[in-house]
Amino acid sequence: MLYHLFDLLQDWGVPGSRLFMYVSFRVGLAILLALLISTVLGSRIIALLQSKQIGESIRDLGLEGQLSKRGTPTMGGVIIILAILIPVLLLARLDNIYILLMILTTILMGLLGFIDDYIKVFRKNKEGLAGRYKILGQVLLGLIVGFTLYMSPAVVIKENSEIVRDGNVREVRFEKTERKSTQTTIPFVKNNNFDYAEVLPIDGPAKRVVGWTLFVIMTVFVVTMLSNCVNLTDGIDGLASGSSAIVGVALGILAYVSSHFEMAGYLNIMFIPGAEELVIFAAAFVGATFGFLWYNSYPAQVFMGDTGSLALGGIIGVFAIIIRKELLLPILCGIFIAEGISVILQVAYFKYTKRRTGEGRRILRMSPLHHHFQKDSRDGIACLFNRPARSIPEAKITMRFLLIGIMLAVLTVVTLKMR
Repeated sequence: MLYHLFDLLQDWGVPGSRLFMYVSFRVGLAILLALLISTVLGSRIIALLQSKQIGESIRDLGLEGQLSKRGTPTMGGVIIILAILIPVLLLARLDNIYILLMILTTILMGLLGFIDDYIKVFRKNKEGLAGRYKILGQVLLGLIVGFTLYMSPAVVIKENSEIVRDGNVREVRFEKTERKSTQTTIPFVKNNNFDYAEVLPIDGPAKRVVGWTLFVIMTVFVVTMLSNCVNLTDGIDGLASGSSAIVGVALGILAYVSSHFEMAGYLNIMFIPGAEELVIFAAAFVGATFGFLWYNSYPAQVFMGDTGSLALGGIIGVFAIIIRKELLLPILCGIFIAEGISVILQVAYFKYTKRRTGEGRRILRMSPLHHHFQKDSRDGIACLFNRPARSIPEAKITMRFLLIGIMLAVLTVVTLKMR
C-alpha cells in the first residue's frame, strides 16, 4: 500500500518519496517491521492464548522434559502469519503477481493449519483435521499456483545462454524478449537450465502442453511435500522456526540474483522480471520467523502448531517454484526432507518387518529424526541405527540441526557456480 502511495507522491514531486521505490530500503523496513510485530504483538497473542486456555496436549512418549510442555499455548503460528502479511501488504507492490500468490499461499495454508489446530484444541480430537483433507488443501493450492503461473501473461523469463570461444565461456547473454517458459534452474550441470518440456520426446504443440503439465504436477508435489515435512519438523523448541528462517535468507538471496540482470548474467541463471518484490516477502518471512524464536526457543513459551508449520512449508515451496529454484530444495531444505523421509522409512520398515516376521522392527528409536536423538538407548528400543548411545538435550539437538541448515543454505547458493 505504502509503495503505491509514495509512487503517487513522487509524481507530485514530494521530496524523499523516491527512497521508497528502492527494493533495498523496503527490504530493511520489512525485516524490522516483521521483527517488531512478532516480538511486541507476539507477547499479547500469547497472553490471549493463555487466557483462552489454548494449550498443547502432550502425549507421553518417554522423552526427557516432554511432560513439562503440557499446557504450553499453541496456534502461535498466527504470530508468524501476521508478522509476514502486515509488512508485505504495507511495503510490497500489490500489483505484482508473485506477491499476490505468496499472500494467497500464506492465508490458505495458515487457514488449513488453523482448522487442524482448532479441531485438536477445541474439539479435543488429537487427530485433528483428517489427513485426506490436508492433502486436498495442499493439492488445491499447488494447482492454483501452477495454473496461475501457466496462464498469467506477467509470468515470464529471459532465458540465459553461454557464448563459448576457444572452449571457454566468454559471455552470458539473455534473450531480447521475455517469454513464458517451463525452464527451471538445476544444480551441478553446465548450462544450469532444465526444461520440463524436454522430459518426453514430443514435438509440436503437444510439447508445450506436456511441459506445463509436468510443471504443475511438480508444483503440487513440492507444496504438499514441504508443508508436511515442515509440519513433522515442528517437534522440538525452535527447530522448525529457526530452520525456516535460514531457508528464508537463502531464498531471498536467490530471488534477488534472479531478478538482478547483471547478477543473473554473472551466475548464468535465467532472469525473472518482477521477482525483486519477492525479496521483500522473504525479508518479512525471515523477520517473522526469527522474531518468533524470541518466544519459541528453548524452553518454548508458545508453539506454532499446524497454523504455523503448514504455512511455513507452503510458503517455502511456492516461493521456490516461482523463482524456478525448486530443484535446489533437496539441498536447501535438507533438514525438513530428512525429517519427512525418516517418518516414511520408519513406518514402511516397521510394516514390512511385521508382515514378514510377525514383529515390527524400527530403523530409528523414534521418528521423526529429531526424536531419535532425544530417545535414550537404555529404554530398550531395538533399532538398526542405534547411535548416539545416550539421549542428547533438546536445545543441543536444535542448535546442531540449525548449524547443518546454515551449511546447506550456503551450499545451495554456491551450487549456482558449481557446474
